[in-house]
Amino acid sequence: MLRKRLVQLRKSSGLSQYELAEKLNFSRGKYANYEQGTRQPDYETLDKLADFYNVTTDYLLGRSNDPNQNVDDFDPLEELKQFMIDNNMQDMDFGFYDIEKWKQLSREDIEDVKKHFEYVLHRAKERNKQDK
Repeated sequence: MLRKRLVQLRKSSGLSQYELAEKLNFSRGKYANYEQGTRQPDYETLDKLADFYNVTTDYLLGRSNDPNQNVDDFDPLEELKQFMIDNNMQDMDFGFYDIEKWKQLSREDIEDVKKHFEYVLHRAKERNKQDK
């Protein structure tokens, strides 16, 4: 069941094995072995995969069909903070926003915010290329 779930989650994320392996600091071969079922991840790796996909380890292992059964409560501020750190945005001054209002955002809202930030970063990079 693990290999099926890994393939399903990776494909639904729109990532290749190489891209996923790179994001998680695995070799592509190591990750491919997990998907093929020729190698089993250790607990730390299983936990890392579950965190990446925001599912439980029980879901990955097929012991539950509910991917979020026991996942901790969603914290929108923590999610945005981590996104900003991952994208080297932590030093940007967002003080003009009332960040407390962001606590009311749903997972879907946070994904929209992240996509918007990604778009803004992409556009800025494109403009910088054109200016050079």
